[in-house]
Amino acid sequence: MSVLRRLKSRTLLFPRALESANRSFNSLPEPSPPLSHGIHVLYCPDSVGIVAKISECIASRGGNILEADVFVPQNKNVFYSRSEFVFDPVKWPRAQMDEDILKLSKKFNANRSVVRVPSIDPKYKIAVLASKQDHCLVDLLLAWQDGKLPIDISAIISNHDRIPNSHVMRFLERHKIPYHYLSTTKENKREDEILHLVQDTDFLVLARYMQVLSKSFLNKYAKDIINIHHGLLPSFKGGNPCRQAFHAGVKLIGATSHFVTQELDDGPIIEQMVERVSHKDNLLSFVQKSESLEKQCLLKALKSYCELRVLPYEENRTVVF
Repeated sequence: MSVLRRLKSRTLLFPRALESANRSFNSLPEPSPPLSHGIHVLYCPDSVGIVAKISECIASRGGNILEADVFVPQNKNVFYSRSEFVFDPVKWPRAQMDEDILKLSKKFNANRSVVRVPSIDPKYKIAVLASKQDHCLVDLLLAWQDGKLPIDISAIISNHDRIPNSHVMRFLERHKIPYHYLSTTKENKREDEILHLVQDTDFLVLARYMQVLSKSFLNKYAKDIINIHHGLLPSFKGGNPCRQAFHAGVKLIGATSHFVTQELDDGPIIEQMVERVSHKDNLLSFVQKSESLEKQCLLKALKSYCELRVLPYEENRTVVF
């Protein structure tokens, strides 16, 4: 009889336990919405309170700064900053963010103020110009394929006619990236045709493009062009820098990624990398080491550029956060 009573008691308790568990489960807080990641850079005349206003702008919309870099060069009266932050896109819609940042820019008379949300904003649309050598082009294509850069490649333009069954052409065909072969001469660099092909791009990449772009082209395109030079600028400008360095007996070789300007190999430097060499190296090993540096240097420069780490400084320099 006592056993039956105990069973009946447990049977009555079980629904109560379920009801209590359901109440506890229903009272759990709603999961937080996923946060988005944003980047803001500012370049403006220096004044008191800029950092505070940037922080206030982000915090007032529920955002939180994760990382902040500031550079105020001595006696220059300019201010540079780069901030990474997280925010709730429901509480701070993308259009409202642009409006808030614009107000901030006007307040400080900004030379440059850019905000980017990588998960929301379109990828950078680029075109790549290349000549015969493949190493920088191939490395860039593989980085794009692996999602290492927030870019969409609209076209490859070259003054070299690659054979249809080459590894580069097979890759481009597989990924439906157009390849435009434009044979050039000293008299005709085909720049009008290049301009037509790149008019909708955000910036250009010269992946060992062995043609000098004219002043007219640069003025008409009027956007950033990033080049990789197989030498440690400002030394060994122009053609055959590896050969120049080899015959000069240098102990360090390098690669330089820089913005293209009207002066040959003299644009603001974005990234440089070096490697030690010795008397045991021959010209071939010089070139092999240089090509390895060029690939790494170009990708690092493009990554920095896409992450808004590069800002103009003085006439021909850069700030790279």
